[in-house]
Amino acid sequence: MATAIAHPVATHPVTAEAVEALAGPGGHLIPAADFSALVGADPAEWNRFARHWDELTLDTHMADGGTYRHRRYGQFDLDPAAAELTLLPHAPYRQETDVNPLNGGVERVFDPLTESFATDPLLRSVLVELGRIFSAVDGTTAWNVKLHPYRIAASADQTGQPAPEGRHRDGVTFITSLMIGRTNVTGGESGVYTDEGEHLMTTTLSRPGDILLGDDRRTLHSVTPVQPRDPGLAAHRDVLVIAYTAR
Repeated sequence: MATAIAHPVATHPVTAEAVEALAGPGGHLIPAADFSALVGADPAEWNRFARHWDELTLDTHMADGGTYRHRRYGQFDLDPAAAELTLLPHAPYRQETDVNPLNGGVERVFDPLTESFATDPLLRSVLVELGRIFSAVDGTTAWNVKLHPYRIAASADQTGQPAPEGRHRDGVTFITSLMIGRTNVTGGESGVYTDEGEHLMTTTLSRPGDILLGDDRRTLHSVTPVQPRDPGLAAHRDVLVIAYTAR
């Protein structure tokens, strides 16, 4: 089991609580109010940030034939202690089939993050503060950070699948799911489990800024499908999945 390492950033109470949970059971929910205070965002700032999700494009790599997922993709190098964030050249995204049995084993090419998204000051604050939490857990000082902004749509004709591969891990060091917004949807309940199948946590991310953190080396996670609350209206669940891998 990972052991928390003394680190100056862990003196912030929100950070310290996250470090303790990740070094222990391996999963942790930071409520929106606490995470907003950590990254310096108010409701108006989250609303502004959410407009980037209107610029996502259709994911054409879904092996289940679904057209419910819109996304973009990008990656950064991060030195959290120095708050140095470097956007890396755009490249295909690949997971192996032992990690992602549905869509793994191929190089998937997605549209890159827009410039306005990649340079957004709130995004920088989110990535740096999360990096400081994860560095405090295991002492890693440099991270590769992969960003997956998702919009999962639902309609009367098609259920939205936030995690169509079922209970899984992502093959990284730490994984996070940040709620951006829910529009006219039900479902989307997140679960975290140990390798042995022990249930650690169930939560429904509902408010902008709610964020679920997990040690991907020691836990599995899942998200239940989403359906429209009113089938006659547009329905979608917007999240930012962020994967941290030690460099």
